[in-house]
Amino acid sequence: MRLKLFARAFALTVVAAGLGYGQQTQDFSKVEVHVLPVQGEVYMLVGAGGNITVQAGTDGVFLVDTMYAPLADKVVAAIRTISNGPIRYIVDTHVHGDHTGGNELLRKAGSTITGGNVSADIKDSAEGAQIIAHQNILNRMSATKGPDTTKSAAWPTDTYLGDEKDVFFNGEGIQVIHMPAAHTDGDSIVFFRRSDVISTGDLFTTTNYPVIDLDRGGSVQGFIAALQKIVDMIIPIYGQEGGTMVVPGHGRLCDLGDVIEYREMAIIIRDRIQDMVRKGMTLEQVKAAKPTLDYDTLYGSTTGFWTTDKFVEAVYKSLKDNKK
Repeated sequence: MRLKLFARAFALTVVAAGLGYGQQTQDFSKVEVHVLPVQGEVYMLVGAGGNITVQAGTDGVFLVDTMYAPLADKVVAAIRTISNGPIRYIVDTHVHGDHTGGNELLRKAGSTITGGNVSADIKDSAEGAQIIAHQNILNRMSATKGPDTTKSAAWPTDTYLGDEKDVFFNGEGIQVIHMPAAHTDGDSIVFFRRSDVISTGDLFTTTNYPVIDLDRGGSVQGFIAALQKIVDMIIPIYGQEGGTMVVPGHGRLCDLGDVIEYREMAIIIRDRIQDMVRKGMTLEQVKAAKPTLDYDTLYGSTTGFWTTDKFVEAVYKSLKDNKK
């Protein structure tokens, strides 16, 4: 209980943690990167952009996501309050810039233990920390043009195509698990098995409605399936808050109850909109019916990157197109 209450209070002090695909128009010089112990060997860094998960031990440092590039020095400084070991691994949970913007600089700040499936095009990228991601992230970053195209130094150096990739690091089994067609088509969650912590990327947040990026292969059905998978993996302490802890893509540290509430919200709104689609209602009619009204005080927004209207539109289009 104490940890969760502290996490909630802590989150209120870091409202600068922004949500968005690319770099936000904000003064990064004023952003502070805070460190929150989670449990076991795992910590949570909160600043601007997506949360970073840090696992540290005798083998070095393992990171999940990298925030924005201008914060790289502050991220390294925060990591150094946890460990002086080298950054060995970085996992990209998805392709959006608020989670991958620091890839190049944080990779350069580290060093690799073993080589991955590295092509000649990204040979230079393998000289620093190893960047692990689903193959779809590399496909988007390495495309000749497009919103996610970036220079090769920021690309993943070790990709996977199946359901998961396993790493053993700092005496702990770590599972990188693909969640298909959910937030995007390249989502991964990261499960630190001994520490009993799940890092979700933007498949779970506490600050906004689910971001369903249709242009990058996301879908409402896949998003809900991913939330269900996360719920199934969590083991709570009986009759208490705690047990498996969850680091969301944005927002405060969480446990099972928080993820269940978010999953139920997503299912209820999905079912409401699906019923309206079956009745032949147009998108404007669905928006006017306000299917999210009872959740808007928790997750809704009329301004910024991801508004309530954009969420409703994404759910509607995903269901209308029968995407899975």
